[in-house]
Order: sequence, then structure tokens, then C-alpha cells
Amino acid sequence: MRTLIVDDESPARERLKRLLTDIEDVKVIGEAEDGAQAVELIEREKPDLVLLDIQMPGLDGFGVIEALEDPPSVIFVTAYDQYAIHAFEVNALDYLLKPFSRERLETAIHRAKGAQAEGRDFSEQLAPLLENLTTQGRYLTRLAVHDRDRIRVLDVEEIDWIGVDQEQVLVHVGEKAYPIRRTLVRLEARLDPALFFRAHRSAIVNLDRVKEIIPWFRGSHKLRLTTGAEVELSRAQARALRRILPW
Repeated sequence: MRTLIVDDESPARERLKRLLTDIEDVKVIGEAEDGAQAVELIEREKPDLVLLDIQMPGLDGFGVIEALEDPPSVIFVTAYDQYAIHAFEVNALDYLLKPFSRERLETAIHRAKGAQAEGRDFSEQLAPLLENLTTQGRYLTRLAVHDRDRIRVLDVEEIDWIGVDQEQVLVHVGEKAYPIRRTLVRLEARLDPALFFRAHRSAIVNLDRVKEIIPWFRGSHKLRLTTGAEVELSRAQARALRRILPW
């Protein structure tokens, strides 16, 4: 199995490489020290398996998973986090609790091999986990976007609005727009509704950026943002917005 190691601590990465050396049919093809680098490597190298640390500065392990269009098999690596462990167990996802033994690592690797041999769809296993994160109020705080040939990590508070242009979802920050490989529906589900609002079927706005609500035609409106950008507000969503920002 072509395997990628992701951990922000160098000693942890070195230990994993040593432990993996003696495990049959495992080849370490690279390592990443942060979430953005992990997304780049996974998209470029297409590994069979990723050993993914959860607690990382910047983009954490969950953020890495959500940035990927087609995630490979993942074994999560975590320090003690009771909620995360419960979520993994409920959704039949494997994890390694630091500090772990070589035997525990080998067991996890064999499980991953078995799952791949059986043709299990890992993305289907991940979906309930991400839903659980939302249910527990674990909304996205950082978002990975494509910035030419690299991955940029945004704090969600930086985002002005998110829209669709010719079937491409774009995250707007100031004068820049960054493409992202996620649907608006998936993004909306993971963004804090106290901060982000679905203005119409093709746009989500940061409520802190709304400067004016402008009447338009046929009972619809436009939202003018602090950046000067204007986003359509549908009639149905205008009623919803009045409950948040009465006018």
C-alpha cells in the first residue's frame, strides 16, 4: 500500500516511518507536516492510504478530508479526544490513539488492506462522520482552497461570499476568487449558520459583510457587501433573512 504520513510533529513522523518499515506490503511515499501540504500531496500522489493526524495547526485532519474531492483510505491518528473516538467507532472508521504500539498500527494497516480488497467505499463511511461533526456544532473554522499551483488555507471569517460561476464554486475574499472542489450544499452544511447565509441557490454570503439590502425586481433584492460586490437575494430567502436581519 502506497502510504502517506501526515503529522505536524517531526518525531511523530519519524516514529511512524520506523514502525512501518517492518510491515509487509507498505511503502511510505511521502510525508506532510501540515494540512495544506497534505492536500497537495494527496491530490498529486494519489496514495492508497493516509495516516492522518487530527490535531494540527492551521488546517486540521478533518479539514484535509473535506478539502479532497475523492479521499483515499485514512487511518486517523489522534491524542485523546473522546468525541472523535466515539465518532470513529460509530462510523466504523479506524484510528490510532497516541501513543500506540507497533502491533496496534499493524492491525489498523491490515484492516485497511481488507477494506480495500473488499472494495468498500471509504467516502461513504466518511459522510456520516462529517454530518456528526456538524450536529455537534463543529463547524469549519478554516477552509482549504486552490490558489494556482498551491493550496491556501483561509480562516472562514475572511470569506466575503461563495458563489457558482459556470459550474465552478468560487470562494470570494476581497478582489480574489479561489476555486474549491465542493458543492454549495456540502459547504453550507459545514459553515456556521450564525455567520453564513444562503442568499439563493448559487450563493452563500458572510452576514458580517452585508452592508445594504437593495430592492430589485419582482419582489427580489440584492445584497451589497462591504467589498462592493452585489449578490442576488431570492424572494424565499429574503423572508428567511428578515428573521435574522429585520427590515
